[in-house]
Amino acid sequence: MNHEAWMARAISLARLGLYTTDPNPRVGCVLVKNGELVAEGWHCKAGEPHAEKIALASAGSRAAGATAYVTLEPCCHHGRTAPCSDALVAAGVERVVVAMQDPNPLVAGQGLEQLRSAGIEVLTGVLGNEAAKLNPGFIKRMAHGRPYVRCKLAMSLDGRTAMANGESKWITSDASRRDVHRLRARSSAIVTGIGTMLADDPALTVRLPADALDGVASEADILQPLRVVLDTHLAVSPDARIFGQPGETIIVTTSEDEAAADRLLAAGATILKQDHSAEIDLDAVLAHLAEIGVNEVLVESGATLAGAAVAAGLVDELVIYMAPHLMGDMARGLLHLPGIGTMEQRIELRISELRQIGPDIRLTLFPGN
Repeated sequence: MNHEAWMARAISLARLGLYTTDPNPRVGCVLVKNGELVAEGWHCKAGEPHAEKIALASAGSRAAGATAYVTLEPCCHHGRTAPCSDALVAAGVERVVVAMQDPNPLVAGQGLEQLRSAGIEVLTGVLGNEAAKLNPGFIKRMAHGRPYVRCKLAMSLDGRTAMANGESKWITSDASRRDVHRLRARSSAIVTGIGTMLADDPALTVRLPADALDGVASEADILQPLRVVLDTHLAVSPDARIFGQPGETIIVTTSEDEAAADRLLAAGATILKQDHSAEIDLDAVLAHLAEIGVNEVLVESGATLAGAAVAAGLVDELVIYMAPHLMGDMARGLLHLPGIGTMEQRIELRISELRQIGPDIRLTLFPGN
């Protein structure tokens, strides 16, 4: 049997849940018998049936003797839904081919062992690297107690993000800005700094029609990301646009100003107070976000916060939109990275993808060479 081809199909199905499954992983399942497709499914929303259950329900009695291709180890614990491993055993499948083991400690190989104990043949590691790309945040949260951090930046061809006076609208094209909304739509949370809030008053929401997002049936199904503002002195206004939007807003601060905190609470914010210090501990913020189920974080900020996150080694992926124009050497730079004075101190990046988005270029980069 062509295991890779069928698993590739399961992975393509899992991608249809890219914008809707949070905080659950994106998972696809294909049932095959005698070399022919029997049924398929993917996980659509947290709380709804998992991919295996959907495929099995579609197959009915035809699932007996079939091979199930699943992008992630079937769950074996009771959560919002019953275990998928039980369902596969009850359906009488002959073989289960799994792309990767579930990093969730509640599963972590136990689902595979249950299948083997029931006499089902189990194969693992088929297109595992491709399957892992579906769920970088879920994997990192389960394995390391931190979300996956993606930092989005926009710049001119000469690496500038704003004019000297702060003017920055718009560096990139409409096409690039629509693409950023897709990044927002797949993210569990957006993190920004008070500088961006005061300069731009952003809404930090997904503003795309449902048909612009694969697998999304209606705009009601679009999950608005949690908005997180790092605001040391509680300088954000209660009238800021973020408080008039669907979804939750968290203000992270070290301030002792109770009156300012009360005004923001009245506006609808949640206040996350850190111990009083000169700076907010971004690593502690990420740990908190992981604890509340945040898988993927999108950092949308100015050069100071983005530079600090990169310098601290907290960024897993950089997405840079580069527009084909020049803004001059008086304009503001991409990242604030003080302390780099020699070539040996430079931060190495590895280009993963280069793609044209409208007139712009989108660079996807990872730390390290």
